[in-house]
Amino acid sequence: MQPKKTKLAAGPDAEITLFSYLPSGSGSGKVRGRAVIAHGAGADQSHPFMVNFSEGLAARGIETTTFNFLYTERQKKSPDKNDALEMVWTKVFESMKNPVVIGGKSMGGRIASQIVANGVAAAGLFFLGYPLHPPGQPKKLRIAHWPKIKVPCLFVQGSRDAFGSLEELAKYTDKLGGAFDVHPVHGGDHSLNVGKKDLKERATTQEAVLADAMDAVADHVASLCGKSK
Repeated sequence: MQPKKTKLAAGPDAEITLFSYLPSGSGSGKVRGRAVIAHGAGADQSHPFMVNFSEGLAARGIETTTFNFLYTERQKKSPDKNDALEMVWTKVFESMKNPVVIGGKSMGGRIASQIVANGVAAAGLFFLGYPLHPPGQPKKLRIAHWPKIKVPCLFVQGSRDAFGSLEELAKYTDKLGGAFDVHPVHGGDHSLNVGKKDLKERATTQEAVLADAMDAVADHVASLCGKSK
């Protein structure tokens, strides 16, 4: 699938690239909803995980947009400061047609939750591995803003995620200000990858694991956009 490429102004003398993945037959009533996915700290929107997940959502009837933050647009390795990340995310949201559900991989999802807590009127949120805390620092939680989140949230979380396991996540979801659901990835790490032993024991494949996650996100988006199955 070849995404549509556009540019968006993101501050003085700055612009970012957006990719839009459109469902086939989107002009004939097959669009179930709209989503925006932000990339994580270590890779831009062209990373295979981002492309694969976006194509998967589009195949399920979800108009899906991805984008680069300023630092990845400029091919830098270190993420921008929090205010700059929030600014870019907000500008991307404002360029979208509502209703739209927003989220992302790790940092991208966390920043999405922060702008919603600050008042951005997204229809809902989804997280592809929420970074509850840095690896090995379980007390350094990134949830102070959660009580301000009033929209429905979906967490796609691995049971062995070093940034926050399913067990750890369950301790804090009551801090959210709205409804939530969790799609567990048993044996999954922060990138939702499941070990070969776990896959064999469950008689499944990595592709099937991700397909289940795509189904869950697509249904979440569609239900909040008013076009569920």
